[in-house]
Amino acid sequence: MLPDLTVPSSLAVLLADFRPCFTAPTFQVFRALVCGMLSVTGRRTVCGMLVGAGLSRIWPHDRAHRFFAAAVWSVDEVGVVLARLVVRLLVPAGAPVTVAVDDTLFHRRGKKVWAAGWFHDSSALDARQVGYGNNWVIVGIVVALPMLDRPVCLPVQARLVCKDTTSASRLWLAARAVEKLAAAMPGRRLHAVAYAGDELRTLGVR
Repeated sequence: MLPDLTVPSSLAVLLADFRPCFTAPTFQVFRALVCGMLSVTGRRTVCGMLVGAGLSRIWPHDRAHRFFAAAVWSVDEVGVVLARLVVRLLVPAGAPVTVAVDDTLFHRRGKKVWAAGWFHDSSALDARQVGYGNNWVIVGIVVALPMLDRPVCLPVQARLVCKDTTSASRLWLAARAVEKLAAAMPGRRLHAVAYAGDELRTLGVR
């Protein structure tokens, strides 16, 4: 049996909420990657997270790569659990949950990158402001933290834009993500804030 990771008790309590999202072996890898992501000082690659977790010379690296390539789990469901955790711990009871929506371009290269294409890129230096890569619609919960003087947005859902499909519409993807969060938190009022907020209402988000 491969050595397991020792997780700080304060973090283990939080990660326990995610246990139903995974099988037992996959949950072990999930906990290790989270610990590594929080600890590593360099790039948060899969190998970098293993280094951060202190497992790079203990676990075979393909164990971590299989978590993303072959393990059976749902990004959406993990995001829902994360959203509930954020609201429970960081949003005052009874207060509206402010949800921010935006899209971002993750630069990629190569013909075999799934759903990659040319998209608007506000960070581009040329006048065209386009870039090649994966376009993601990101939905986050806005919270106030006591150590900061301005609110922060914690991402909890992501949707990949796929051209020539229903998922080509950023508004459609945003609406579905916000609806999923609303269904996961019955009784809580959600305020959705987006660049195209008026159009969100036309898609059924209130």
